Parts: sequence; structure tokens; C-alpha cells
Amino acid sequence: MNFHRLLALGLAFPLSVAFAAGKHVHGEGRLDAVIDKETITLNLELPLDAAVGFERPPRNDKEKAALAATDKTLKEAAALFVPTPAARCTVQSVQAQVPFTGGDDKHGEHGHEGETHHADIEASYVFRCAEPAALKGIETALFKHFKRLYRLETQRSGPSGQGAQRLTPKVPVLTW
Repeated sequence: MNFHRLLALGLAFPLSVAFAAGKHVHGEGRLDAVIDKETITLNLELPLDAAVGFERPPRNDKEKAALAATDKTLKEAAALFVPTPAARCTVQSVQAQVPFTGGDDKHGEHGHEGETHHADIEASYVFRCAEPAALKGIETALFKHFKRLYRLETQRSGPSGQGAQRLTPKVPVLTW
């Protein structure tokens, strides 16, 4: 599924207006899930602070290592997201952009002159399921890896309709 189709599907969500404002809350991320036949596309946005405890260029080797570890963790899709096992889903692609790890270091930063800048992690995951009818949910291990993350606001669209759900460390499963 290409980005434009995903965006069009995302605009169908009733809560998309709330997220369109670019709300940045420390400890709170956003996860959008689109289920299209045998394909699951997940788009994740997290404040960098939720992953590493800061939102600026690293100041020392310890902070550089924290950014590198976060980048590595985010690229391990099968460990971060577990669709219903009976659906037999496999990872097809992963894209993760962690600010200050190289490339476009301004990616994900928000702010205006004189204001504090915020940096966001953005990641996209695509899974393909051999038994899509068995897909009933997706469990995430994000809370186990990122202890400063306390909430994920989710939106989903798929064959069973649309919905929104709040995930927390105690409720880490998106269900439908």
C-alpha cells in the first residue's frame, strides 16, 4: 500500500482531526493501523523524549549510544509488534527515522523561534498475513522498551470497521 493510499484511509478516521494538529505530548505516542486484505500497515510517532529522555542533539557518547539503541530497537518490528499468531503474519518492511542519528537531523523537530524544539520518532511497519481472517489484534512491546512511554493513542481501519483505542503498559494490545 503506498503512502498516499494510507493517508487517504487515515483521513477517514473520526479522530484524525485531533492528531492533525501535530500534538506533541511527552510520554504519549500515536499508532495508526490500517488492515487491507492480508496487509497490516502500522505508522508510529513518538516523542524522542519517550525513548531516550531528551529531544536535542546528543551531548556525549552515552546519549549517542541511547539514540543508536533506539534506532536498532525500532527496526526490530517482529519484536515490537505481534499480530494474532493464528494470522501467521510476517514483516515485509520497516522504516524508522530517529532524529540525530544521521541523514536529515531536522526530521521530526517542531517549534518556532524562541520556543523549545521537540523531536519525534517516526516509523512505519508493513506485515503480510497468510491467514488474515484470523487477525484479531496486535500486541506491542513498545512499553517494555521505552519506559518513559505511558500511552499510545491508536486509530485503526480495516475490514471490521474503524476505531480508536488507548494502549498503556497494562493494556498493550490493539484489538478489534
